[in-house]
Amino acid sequence: MNRTTLSLIAGTTALAAVTGFAALSAPDDTPGPDTAKAAAQLPVERTSLLCPAPSTSDLAETSYTSFTPVTKGTGSGGKAELDAATEESADAPPDGKGTGDGKSGGRDGGKEGGKSGKDKPAEPVLTPKEPGKPVTGDSSGGDAPALVGTADGRFAPGWTVQETTEVAAGTGRGLQGVNCAAPDTDFWFPGASTQADRTDYVHLTNPDDSAAVVDIELYGKDGALKSTVGEGITVPPHASEPVLLSTLTDERQTDLTVHVNVRSGRLGAAVQALDDKLGGDWLPASTDPSGSLVLPGIPKDATSVHLVAFAPGDADADLKVRLASPSGLITPAGHETVHVKGGMTTATDLGDVTRGEAGSLVLTPTDRSVPVVAALRVVRGKGGKQETAFIPATRPVGTRATSADNSGKGSTLSLTAPGAAATVKVTASAGSEGGTPVSKTYTIKAGTTQDIEPPVPGGLKGTYALTVEPVSGGPVYGARTLAADEDGVPAFTVQTLPDDRGTVAVPKADEDLSVLQK
Repeated sequence: MNRTTLSLIAGTTALAAVTGFAALSAPDDTPGPDTAKAAAQLPVERTSLLCPAPSTSDLAETSYTSFTPVTKGTGSGGKAELDAATEESADAPPDGKGTGDGKSGGRDGGKEGGKSGKDKPAEPVLTPKEPGKPVTGDSSGGDAPALVGTADGRFAPGWTVQETTEVAAGTGRGLQGVNCAAPDTDFWFPGASTQADRTDYVHLTNPDDSAAVVDIELYGKDGALKSTVGEGITVPPHASEPVLLSTLTDERQTDLTVHVNVRSGRLGAAVQALDDKLGGDWLPASTDPSGSLVLPGIPKDATSVHLVAFAPGDADADLKVRLASPSGLITPAGHETVHVKGGMTTATDLGDVTRGEAGSLVLTPTDRSVPVVAALRVVRGKGGKQETAFIPATRPVGTRATSADNSGKGSTLSLTAPGAAATVKVTASAGSEGGTPVSKTYTIKAGTTQDIEPPVPGGLKGTYALTVEPVSGGPVYGARTLAADEDGVPAFTVQTLPDDRGTVAVPKADEDLSVLQK
């Protein structure tokens, strides 16, 4: 037996081991017994979520709400928990690129990225008891750490955690909310700023056992901003690092696009945008660059809507701007199109574009399709009683999306079907302290946005979750608004509702030991 034969046998054996002795066949026009079957959609077995440190204000009051929808096929095992990201971060190399020397712009001057591992609390911050019922927790003041969460088994599919913070006064006062997000390696944040009255941080949270290295790039109206401090930032294991954007550049820009590119490892990332006069909120990452984008859930009483868009690369993008209103798609007068130069941030003031009606912004190419990212800065109120929130472009609801932290009042669910009409089932879960789930079905006409007063669980006690599931028709996009009146300020926060990625496609494979004999 020569070396070629031995290599072939070894390679075949290795392939069989990797694929679990899967029998694979080439496509054939006539289905046969060996034809590969369609991939099955099975529940994910593990989910990770990362929550940024909520605030440094002593007046901050933060609540956390965890919820996992009941999913068929998950079995009876599993658990979920949220732990503080409290590893020491002063071990980063003293080269100006890490977190231990104060040059990365951390809130604590680089002295410490959190408490040491020995101070880590023995008990998790949150531990859900069962799917289908929310669990809540809270913290006060400005010392609450970032959280690292893991769920497996029956708690993993669709696991959602909402972080909501009320700040009574000072920079960023109002309501700030964010969905804790899965770790990733690439993030785009159009809508950030380094102007004098804004204090914007990008929060980087590392869930893994090894350090992550990240570059932060800033793009203004004229292109990339010069910055060497944003290169090679090290985020230690199980630690979180807030980086003040104004420390990365000397230029003051009203509208910026922030690109977080992870060189090694993976991170959770979110921008906290705080304004001296207009309140503040979290700016989540835009969906991946795409030729067409949907930004759902503009409040009907918005007094100012500010669009920020960015086209990665050198190609310019020309976008048609339309508003999906309750009566259909309309083109805002004077804002029919927007031209986005490649590699430059473009901003457009749309004013009170909704004019008292629910709305979602739909961006499509006028001619050729060029990938872009986009977000909206939305303001409610007037004069000294204004508050800000952000709406990034988002993925469609897909199979299912979940919104946690709802109460009997103050929640508005906004759904839009930019193409074909769609039928959607909305389920209100049991309350965190009691209540009976309730489901209702809604029809969203083609090209429209519908604001829905969400169903409320029977006998509700505590907070509850909303699960949105398309039943038929075209793609649906959604957002949930939380609103509260705080001394005359119309405080609010908006969270989009992308698919929860609770299932994964698993190819059908059968054992076939005869592959070793061929």
